[in-house]
Amino acid sequence: MTANLVTLGSKGGPAIRPGGPSPTSALLRLGGRVIVVDCGLGVSRGLVEAGVSLKELDLVFVTHLHSDHVLELGGLLHTAWTTGLDHEVRVFGPPGTGHYWSRFAQAMEFDIEIRIADEGRPDIRELVRIEEFSEGPVFEENGFRVSALRVDHPPVTDCFALRFDHAQGSAVFSADTAVFPPLADFARNADVLVHEAMLAEGVDRLVARTGNGARLKEHLLASHSFAAQAGRIAADAGVGRLVLNHLIPADDPAIIQAHWEKAVRETWVGPLTIARDGLLVEFGTAAPESDKAAAGGNE
Repeated sequence: MTANLVTLGSKGGPAIRPGGPSPTSALLRLGGRVIVVDCGLGVSRGLVEAGVSLKELDLVFVTHLHSDHVLELGGLLHTAWTTGLDHEVRVFGPPGTGHYWSRFAQAMEFDIEIRIADEGRPDIRELVRIEEFSEGPVFEENGFRVSALRVDHPPVTDCFALRFDHAQGSAVFSADTAVFPPLADFARNADVLVHEAMLAEGVDRLVARTGNGARLKEHLLASHSFAAQAGRIAADAGVGRLVLNHLIPADDPAIIQAHWEKAVRETWVGPLTIARDGLLVEFGTAAPESDKAAAGGNE
């Protein structure tokens, strides 16, 4: 099986608009594992459309607790349960993830209890195993390893880049971060770096449309990376492919793919993919170069 990545939701920020992309979530198939990274709105539908049976849900990772990364975590787990999930699902997230899940389960108590009694389902609260992590090793099993790096995303302190390694290949997710040079060492020689990206020319229009003006703009500039900065991290890390994701703005009609390409090519000359919802990127030792280039890359 070829290692691959599907950018289920490619948008930065929680707002959704008609015809626009969904907030952040991704599917990673690596080393025989089916891995979900972040759970913004739309993750359940995105997984189904990517060919994943929700009742086979295995590993879920959350980079931080901003709503565009975690809002549908509970909904995903519950929907998988109603689809037929009957085995343990391991959810890895920063401190506070357990609190989120317990409160979600409490809010859904009526539905959970009645489905257990009426439909004979196992108790979902006994199937979900929450494991909170910090910087360092997160998970290792049968040659599959996951590690975390705390990145710079003020005012959120528990925000982590994630690295997934297996003999088949390696993938790194930047999470939300301002430009953060240590990320280059963390992503060294990875097959794929999925890095958030922002375009300066879209920021003012975004804050005008969203509201909260100066405060929102201050947050964006302090807590996120411009496309050229993501390119610099990729170049310094020597990664095989850069995938720009968590795009800010992702639904501005005045911004097209060529704008993203122009910005990142100031610093990155290697294989490049600009994410969109449902985009497949193949990578790793089992993926021929011709397949990788065909999987949405903009060479």
